Amino acid sequence: MDCDKCGDEAVMHAAYSGLHLCDEHFRRTVETRVRRRVREDNLVPRSATPDDPETWVVGLSGGKDSVVLTQVLHDTFEEDPRVELVALSIHEGIEGYRDESLAACEELTTDLDIRHEVVSYAEEFGVQMDDVVEDDPEGMAACAYCGVFRRDVLERYAEELGADKLFTGHNLDDEAQTALMNLFEGDVQQMASHYGASLGPFPAEDRDGNPVDEPVDPTERTRRPQDHHVPRAKPLRDVPEKEVALYAHLEDLPAHITECPHAEEAYRGEIQGLLLGMEDKHPGTRHSVMAGYEKLAALAASAFGAAEPDEYGECDECGAPTGRAVCRKCDLLDALEAV
Repeated sequence: MDCDKCGDEAVMHAAYSGLHLCDEHFRRTVETRVRRRVREDNLVPRSATPDDPETWVVGLSGGKDSVVLTQVLHDTFEEDPRVELVALSIHEGIEGYRDESLAACEELTTDLDIRHEVVSYAEEFGVQMDDVVEDDPEGMAACAYCGVFRRDVLERYAEELGADKLFTGHNLDDEAQTALMNLFEGDVQQMASHYGASLGPFPAEDRDGNPVDEPVDPTERTRRPQDHHVPRAKPLRDVPEKEVALYAHLEDLPAHITECPHAEEAYRGEIQGLLLGMEDKHPGTRHSVMAGYEKLAALAASAFGAAEPDEYGECDECGAPTGRAVCRKCDLLDALEAV
């Protein structure tokens, strides 16, 4: 088939739009969607200046999503002194897996001349995921432990690196799966938290850096300021997973495209299969899910609100922000020590 834009040979067909696109036009659509999300979510405030730039920390795992996100952000803001990129990678302690992906991270950040920081569970917590999986004191999936530890490291080091925002490479499939999981579980409070933490746009500013009036439509509300965590952003969330992989391939990016050997999120896997089946029969399902979910999540955030700063205290053991006496990370580390 030929590209619908220029007549060159097409490299992909987007069933949800009906378009056949060549290499160049496909890559351009991915970049356009990321940049549009950056703009629509007000990720670059007007108050950012060359003398007082935004620091964006990107969680760089070496997988296709974080590699593509880092590349597109670099290409977009390389000549913009209002934004500084820092890559943060985590070594979980998974033999034969993370070393290769970290090599990809090193190659990418060296090529792009981006500051790159690497931290490990071994150094931070005295544990490695291979051992956690073997001990498993809580009887949980490996991803449950790893997710808690990863969030803690990302948030603490983003704070230490002076991040204004923490970027993660969640794609359209990831976010649509999370949306359906929250809907199926009836977790309206989690929808509100999801919106306030990473989906809602940041407050807009005028040319002088002053906040503008809040949108009248409650489904377009902005996220509320928070002091307890570095705010997150997901500008890759409009791009389907397969398109992210194709972009990485066409750009010849050093992505380590191998699934973690401990990955076993059974429920998410069921949701993934359901979504892919629906997408195959009804192209555009994932986009529709997210379009509706973001409005519902905005309404939930208006009704419930995000947690206020005074609802967060400090963990009795590590001092991390938490709504509990002891944070979940310390709970898990205590359980591991007791094995």
